[in-house]
Amino acid sequence: MKRILILTVALLTLVAFAGGVMAQAPAKTEKPAAPAPEKAAPAPEKPKAKPAAPKVTGTVAAYEAGKMIAVKVKDKEMKFDIAPDAKVKGEVKEGAKATVAYKKDGDKMVATSISVPAPKKEAPPKKAPEKK
Repeated sequence: MKRILILTVALLTLVAFAGGVMAQAPAKTEKPAAPAPEKAAPAPEKPKAKPAAPKVTGTVAAYEAGKMIAVKVKDKEMKFDIAPDAKVKGEVKEGAKATVAYKKDGDKMVATSISVPAPKKEAPPKKAPEKK
């Protein structure tokens, strides 16, 4: 009788621990294979963005409003015709620093925009506090 009781307790203990181990182990289920993708319609092509216009920054050597601008960049001078629809920002005058965006039209360079930053205002000199 003792043997049967010991075997029963051992068997129940084994089942209890085996059930706990089985509950912790994740179930391994196989996912069904995804169906082979059918040929999807090609994505519509995005319109290509225009490449940025080339720009140069230098000192204005000569300027004729609405007609031409010459900019000295390092040791060379670049001359541009000014397009009728060119955007001019700031006051263009000889000696001013300017940025010119341009496009090539055959062998000519045509300015599409001219930008001259506003001159910096100098701060008034600080007065020393008076001692009393």
